[in-house]
Amino acid sequence: MVLSTCNGVLRYPGIPPEAQGPGGCFLLAFPRSTHYLCPMIMLGTTVNAAAILLGSCLGIKAGHLLHDKVRGTIMAGLGLAVLLIGVQLALKSREPLIVIGSLIGGGLLGELLRIEARLEAFGDFLERRFKGSGRMAEGFVTASLLYCVGAMAIMGALQDGLGHRPDILYAKSALDGIASVALASTLGVGVLFSALPLFLYQGGITLAAGLAQQLLTPGVVQEMNAVGGLLIVAISLDLLGLKRLPVGNLLPAVFLAIPLVLLFATP
Repeated sequence: MVLSTCNGVLRYPGIPPEAQGPGGCFLLAFPRSTHYLCPMIMLGTTVNAAAILLGSCLGIKAGHLLHDKVRGTIMAGLGLAVLLIGVQLALKSREPLIVIGSLIGGGLLGELLRIEARLEAFGDFLERRFKGSGRMAEGFVTASLLYCVGAMAIMGALQDGLGHRPDILYAKSALDGIASVALASTLGVGVLFSALPLFLYQGGITLAAGLAQQLLTPGVVQEMNAVGGLLIVAISLDLLGLKRLPVGNLLPAVFLAIPLVLLFATP
């Protein structure tokens, strides 16, 4: 992906003609006060993943020092916090029918792909490799959803890919690093491995920033967050010991929201 400048304006080749400026290039004008171009694409996502790895390592070490009763209390507190985050995201939806359609269609696709079973098999593999390190699959899925769902992940990755300093992802790194300490202390090493899907998800948006900026409009992001918020609510029910839902099989619903919004959302 090559970026070039002309008369102080950053040019981004390869965007469709209707989105291009003179000369067949997409013009992205930065504010006059901004003279910074990130010298390393993916820097923000790399820092974010590193913060999760560091926080998870600290949390795993701390978890061995906690009494079971203390760990249970922390788990209850995390469950309530996760519930709050999920409800806040879900209530921002302006297209509830799209959310419903995404969950049904995504659930059917997840069942066909057997995502939940594959995640459990992955968790069993980690359990064998890291004995006594907690609830692997649950930690992996819980942390992956929390870190990937939300406007900061999407907007921060776009900011990084379009050449700005990734300040949004720097702030997100601090939040995710702190959350990793708490999650890993109770859910174990599965939280550490959530750095991989985060790197692939945010990195993919960063590398495809030109196209992603056109697809991930504010309306699309809002409904993706709403669907993801409901999945986070489902995770909170499990953390609180109320009910375990097949969250893994519902994961495609987050991405199914994109075409449904583009096709059916009211202007």
